[in-house]
Amino acid sequence: MINLFSNQMYTVTISIFTILLFSCDSNTENSHSESYIVEDISLPEGLTGEVGGLDFLPNGNLIACFHRGEIMTYDLETKEWNLFAYGLHDPLGIQVINNSEILVMQQPELTRIVDTDGDGSADLYETVTDDFGLSGNYHEFNYGPVLDTDGNIYIALNTASSGAGFKEIVRGELDLRGMDGKDGKKQMYSVVPYRGWMMQISKEGDVKPFAYGLRSPNGLGFDQDGNLFVADNQGDWVSTSALYHIQENNFYGHPASLVWKEDWTGGNPFETPIGELDGMRTKASVLFPQGIMANSPSQPLFDPTNGRFGPFAGQLFIGEMNRERIVRVMLEEVNGQIQGACVPFMDNKGLRKGNNRLAFAPDGSLWVGQTEHGWAGAKGIQRIRYTGTRPFEVYSVNLTKDGFDLNFTTPVSETVFDSAQIQIRHYFYDYYKKDLDEPVDKSIQVDVQEVAVSDLSVSRDGKKLSLELPELKAGYIYEFKLGNLKSADGKILENNLICYTLNHLK
Repeated sequence: MINLFSNQMYTVTISIFTILLFSCDSNTENSHSESYIVEDISLPEGLTGEVGGLDFLPNGNLIACFHRGEIMTYDLETKEWNLFAYGLHDPLGIQVINNSEILVMQQPELTRIVDTDGDGSADLYETVTDDFGLSGNYHEFNYGPVLDTDGNIYIALNTASSGAGFKEIVRGELDLRGMDGKDGKKQMYSVVPYRGWMMQISKEGDVKPFAYGLRSPNGLGFDQDGNLFVADNQGDWVSTSALYHIQENNFYGHPASLVWKEDWTGGNPFETPIGELDGMRTKASVLFPQGIMANSPSQPLFDPTNGRFGPFAGQLFIGEMNRERIVRVMLEEVNGQIQGACVPFMDNKGLRKGNNRLAFAPDGSLWVGQTEHGWAGAKGIQRIRYTGTRPFEVYSVNLTKDGFDLNFTTPVSETVFDSAQIQIRHYFYDYYKKDLDEPVDKSIQVDVQEVAVSDLSVSRDGKKLSLELPELKAGYIYEFKLGNLKSADGKILENNLICYTLNHLK
């Protein structure tokens, strides 16, 4: 076992890592399909490979942070790992600034880390902000950072676990109005600022609360139009995991954070009538049905590759922690609001569980960092690369006045006219406070109904399938199962499950 933190061994450690990597098989091919291949990336011996963040430096090297405090760089050409920084506390996100400077979100603070002398190792650690509370609850994770085009930084702060308490001495103001019950073990809670909030840090360093009502927002990301999204995890007040479009001053449903709103005068937010809370909240752009699509989604990542990763440029990919899956999200704007559909992008095929962090490499391949961190998951880093063979997939889903248009990457076969190929149902999830004795992972679908197809047509080029339904209901998820649908050239549609969140009608 290599001691990463011994001062006497520090300069030797990097060279030992190099020797170890050259002596083992890095990038071992695990599995392959016609269009995408999953490869394992070898990690140095002695490193606990629970990945908290991934990004790529302008020079093309990968940089990764790990839960136990290391930050490592990886040369894609030489397959050599080097230790860039260490000693961090549960870092869960990296933002590259340039080849020698990064931002890292760790539990106590957002930190600027710099290699000032160009030797490949950081020698400057600066606090960007620690202007938020810590209660000592283990579940007070912090996520981000991400940057907008104006240079503002965004971070998200997890609520505290309902299964654990807090310390006698805390950082920041202590406000017990956010407790549900005397011991705080009924709901996730926020007794220090600004748990359950998204925070914005300006270029000048000014910190302000930006949006609130989040439960466990494990992952932030921007799309190509500058819209900020966060994936929130299912549990109390979050009936099924969700992708939220974050806008300033909006409330996203979890009451705990309300006590840190400047004009909040309602006392214990958990005692606020549900109807009042529901009227305040911004609904999710996309819901991930629990046990069907995703149980614990992570980082949303926009595909900037212009086709080098296949036909999905401009769409979002989201990791899933509890199964061997990555989800693809197809968004559209309806009546000025963003909503859309999700579909599995990859299931199994050599992919591991615990898909926590994603990053696109300069060559267009997708790198995936995994973690378990005491829950379901795995460890390590994998690379997914596109072979150049166009897959047969649902490319996008668009709401129409009478139903949906399903657009495919290649023409569909005539078997699509077999009514047994297409099964549709709709349902919704209630917004409610879960009882203490109700399982935290329990999600109840309400008004589950089979939906008939009134009419079906295919475009002349065979790529668009138009479905007309008897009725469309706002506030419902429409779940499609496309059976063993084939393309015109005989390929089977493997990812045949689609879930569209219909908030607004056309």
